[in-house]
Amino acid sequence: MEVIKTDIEGVVIIEPRIFKDSRGYFFESYSKREFDEKVRPIDFVQDNESMSTRGVMRGLHFQRPPFAQSKLVRCIKGSVLDVAVDIRKGSPTYGKYVSCLLSEENKRQIFVPRGFAHGFAVMSDIAVFQYKCDNYYHPEADGGISILDASLGIDWGITIDDAILSDKDQKHPLLKDFDSPFDFSVDLYAK
Repeated sequence: MEVIKTDIEGVVIIEPRIFKDSRGYFFESYSKREFDEKVRPIDFVQDNESMSTRGVMRGLHFQRPPFAQSKLVRCIKGSVLDVAVDIRKGSPTYGKYVSCLLSEENKRQIFVPRGFAHGFAVMSDIAVFQYKCDNYYHPEADGGISILDASLGIDWGITIDDAILSDKDQKHPLLKDFDSPFDFSVDLYAK
């Protein structure tokens, strides 16, 4: 796998080595040994999958400490614009984001560390999205910031009128009204 650094330390794009022949293709979508060596040591404990239609926007989600989650995300059918926003107070990249098109064609993945809000917008008729998490889901730790916050400067490729959001995602605060539970100076991976 090739690890591509982004403008925000810790957020990386992963491109697998794909082996193609007349039968189709094969690739290793995850290797703990290689991930620990090239990205960071981590123990993923839960896999999730969602299916969405064109125009659906999910996010920008996170879980509050002590249940914070890292995510390794990919789109296995269709395509999504995937975004990770730094929400760690005191971070030199606070409020900045990384975005990447994830698709069944490019087979890219993004690693979203703890202390980031995560979301995506569906670009294809249907998208099946998978993610690995390094902490279990705890509903009481759910949090988010508005996926439509214009101050973030994210071009989602979808107009607000065409966006399909859950009731929950329509109620998240703007970044300026948000009191982050994450601190850049705190090691979110310390046991």
